[in-house]
Amino acid sequence: MSASPCLLMVAPNGARRVYQDHPAIPLTPEELARDAQECLAAGASAMHVHVRETDGRHLLDAGAYQDAISAIQEAVGDQLLLQVTSEAGGRYSPSEQRRVIEALQPDSVSIAVREWFGDAYEVRASGELCRYLASRGTHIQYIVYSPEDLTYFNQLREKGEVPNGPAFLLFVLGRYADPPIADPSRLASFLHALVAGDHWAVCAFGPTEGDCLALAAQQGGHARVGFENNLWRADGQLATNNAELVAATKARIEATGRRVMSASEARRFLALTTAANTGGTL
Repeated sequence: MSASPCLLMVAPNGARRVYQDHPAIPLTPEELARDAQECLAAGASAMHVHVRETDGRHLLDAGAYQDAISAIQEAVGDQLLLQVTSEAGGRYSPSEQRRVIEALQPDSVSIAVREWFGDAYEVRASGELCRYLASRGTHIQYIVYSPEDLTYFNQLREKGEVPNGPAFLLFVLGRYADPPIADPSRLASFLHALVAGDHWAVCAFGPTEGDCLALAAQQGGHARVGFENNLWRADGQLATNNAELVAATKARIEATGRRVMSASEARRFLALTTAANTGGTL
């Protein structure tokens, strides 16, 4: 039996980095659209989308998301699946995060467990929204920054606070630091807390990103790569653009005996069969 294909998502900008960090980081809808074309050509099957204020600050705004998604889709059609972030970014409270995602009702969203489920009130309010989103077909990826986050998520699911059934999780290796270097060996502690049937992906900080993602592919997981978490090639030199990191990750995935999913395969993998209000995003 052939190895299962791997979902390769690009996270091209994130909430914090700006042009001073790298001149090729895409911050505007037009720049995101151009980056999407380049990353699609390099092998990406999905894009994790952040939007920004005109001054570069992190932004959660339904209208800004619609503008960015429209620009990306005009450039690549449905060949890249789009996932929006709900990240607080030091600006937004859980209620503000929920309000934007409820207004947007995207086909796919990433949610950090420790941001959305921080206390009893947030557990109730966030759980209610997650269950509603899941009921209408929104795909939720839950971000966990530590094995403890994953254990907490598993407890929330056992109590019925988050939707039942298999989840798609993102394991974060490393942090913003100087220099940011993720340790691939930390993946084992996440996998130890993983519930059978769940799908998972990895993102990693710094020039060890490629090693971490290759290990994830080898272990049956999926990969998220890009300037949100890492600006450097494996040799420690700045990457030219996101597409360079995507191409390098695709090669490392293929070296494990797996291939990268197409957008249509990724949609089937995540059980997405219809387009929601954002016009065909992941």
